[in-house]
Amino acid sequence: MISVIIPTLNAEAALAQCLTALVPAVVDGLVREVIIVDGGSTDRTVRIADQAGCDVIHAPRGRGQQLIEGAKVAKHPWLLFLHADTVLSEGWVREVQTFIDRVDAGQRPPAAAMFSFALDDMGFKPRVIEYGVALRCTLFRLPYGDQGLLIPRHLYQARGGYRPLSLMEDVDFVRRLARGERVILRTPALTSAIRYKRDGYAKRALRNLTCLALYMARAPSTAIERLYRG
Repeated sequence: MISVIIPTLNAEAALAQCLTALVPAVVDGLVREVIIVDGGSTDRTVRIADQAGCDVIHAPRGRGQQLIEGAKVAKHPWLLFLHADTVLSEGWVREVQTFIDRVDAGQRPPAAAMFSFALDDMGFKPRVIEYGVALRCTLFRLPYGDQGLLIPRHLYQARGGYRPLSLMEDVDFVRRLARGERVILRTPALTSAIRYKRDGYAKRALRNLTCLALYMARAPSTAIERLYRG
């Protein structure tokens, strides 16, 4: 029923955990294929994916282009786009199955679902970031790609799919969904906090907001990527 699409680039440190969280859905038959779209990894990413039984394809580096290529080869009616450093929390299978059943039965209009945001770090600072993301999602229904994206294939195609952007491809696509087509699930998607730890929580949060502001102001994507990568 679901094709999972994961873009990767040197993701060996996180990919195994991401894939492990999908196992219950594979056993239940909810997830029918996992597609790894690699952008030229030089570490063990491709080997890990292959050993886990994933379908591995290769695409030019750039998350937008990699997501496009993954969607092209996906075989099933629902698409779940995930980042390689995102780990879905226990209970996600039940909530996703309920959401899909309601859409497929016509009990609610077709929509895309994203998970709640959580960071894999302890303490006050990560909780502040999580609160800020929850507030953004409540007020603007603007989740980022690290919250995943579950969407019926026909709705994905109707809204034009991802564009070949190296950054902000998630915001670009979500903004083409109507507000009523964006649903935030209760289940957390646990995201790596490595960038926050490396850069400092305040600095990384400010950098992310600045990137979003530059995108909204239609700044060149190369300038936004330079700022994001730091």
